[in-house]
Amino acid sequence: MNSISVNKFRDNLKCFVEQVVNEHLPLKVTRRSGEDFIIVSAEDWEREQETLYVLQNSDLMRQIATSTATHTQKTGYTPTDGEMDEITGV
Repeated sequence: MNSISVNKFRDNLKCFVEQVVNEHLPLKVTRRSGEDFIIVSAEDWEREQETLYVLQNSDLMRQIATSTATHTQKTGYTPTDGEMDEITGV
């Protein structure tokens, strides 16, 4: 993660916001007071929140683990060609 001073961030606000949004990389902004902050795009923030939700939900994590195990063992559900076309949008 790149880090810049709050003064540099303020002076080049538009440029840094565009960079964060387009490159999907957070930016750490440092302050003299020591209270730094992170700039992240709304899309990336929402994605992180969804990930945290899944990781904190024990039922979902159990379903993922079961699905991974059956996939690895090739014992899980295999969709039909029609279902695959619907899933992939073909």
